[in-house]
Amino acid sequence: MIEATNLSKRFGETVALDGLSFTSRNGRIVGLLGPNGAGKTTALRILYGLLKADSGAVTIDGSDVESNKLEARRKIGALPDIQGLYPRLTARENIYYFGRLHGIDEKTLKRRTGKLIEQFDMGSIADRSAQGFSHGERMKTSLARALVHDPPNVLLDEPTNGLDVPSVRALRQVISNLRSDGRSVIFSSHVMQEVAALCDDIVIVARGKAVAVGSPDDIRRQAGCEDLEEAFVRLAGPEAGSAL
Repeated sequence: MIEATNLSKRFGETVALDGLSFTSRNGRIVGLLGPNGAGKTTALRILYGLLKADSGAVTIDGSDVESNKLEARRKIGALPDIQGLYPRLTARENIYYFGRLHGIDEKTLKRRTGKLIEQFDMGSIADRSAQGFSHGERMKTSLARALVHDPPNVLLDEPTNGLDVPSVRALRQVISNLRSDGRSVIFSSHVMQEVAALCDDIVIVARGKAVAVGSPDDIRRQAGCEDLEEAFVRLAGPEAGSAL
């Protein structure tokens, strides 16, 4: 479980987060929604320890991200972007290398790597150099790398951006499987179809705050409309309309 409490963050005169709070429970998918500049990516970077909040706290299964960073990070699989693959390593080697960084023993790591390659249908690229991978191939490799240490919590920042339809469908199934495994999943997205199809809970972020929290049905009721996209626009404010 991930708990974010009163997170605040400024960059100079710009307020990125202004008391943001939300919870992601085990076995549930939380959609983090908001217009561009709302603070979603800043929040995710604080959750996985790349940024330090000016105030507030984050706990990952009870471990404080600031005071117990290593323990907290062991409990997270993060996909902030797909630009960090080592181009000279194969897909298998990229996954394997990150497993070694997590201290996984040889036998377990070999088994997990093979299972992830099979799960993500990466057999044709497993032993190819990552240099020249398509966007979808990079995404699969990055996600497998993020899951190799079997984390109970998973953070995905707009994971379907740039993917073709078959890859999006496959990724949705992966996310659903993570929930079925009892993991806590947070992902940000601008695609309302994904949110409606996958999310148990939604956190709408605007101006650095959580302006609405609840199930998709709760969000519709709060906005007084049946269409989830229209509900998002109403609750997030005028800037939301131009972001869709």
